[in-house]
Amino acid sequence: MRIEVRFQDEVAILNLEGRFLAGGDGPFLRQKVKDLIDAGVRDLVINFDGVPYIDSTGLGFLAGSRITTQNAGAKLVLASVNEHVRKILDGVRLTQFFDLAPDEAAALKQLKEKKGTLAAVADAPGAKLPRKKR
Repeated sequence: MRIEVRFQDEVAILNLEGRFLAGGDGPFLRQKVKDLIDAGVRDLVINFDGVPYIDSTGLGFLAGSRITTQNAGAKLVLASVNEHVRKILDGVRLTQFFDLAPDEAAALKQLKEKKGTLAAVADAPGAKLPRKKR
């Protein structure tokens, strides 16, 4: 599998291409996500447009990437998830833990809307945002 990282505004977009299988693909993706988080990225899109297949081990590493972003207070959206990948996610009951978008543009819009919602809450008179637990 090939992973291409590019940025649109402050969002890191990881374009995946090829079969996402056990072996090096999962650890490589999780390390890329960790490196981006460590560099200060807080909004990520993983674009599955070029992924025809994922196995259960790949799903495990995808779940690990989600936990990495969540623990860092970052947001992750999966875009262009095809029917096969969606069935695998549904089959192991992981779909509920991911934000999904039909395509990259919708994923970017979803992240922008979430950021706008958080900003509106933070700007409300007397608003107190929850503190991050350590």
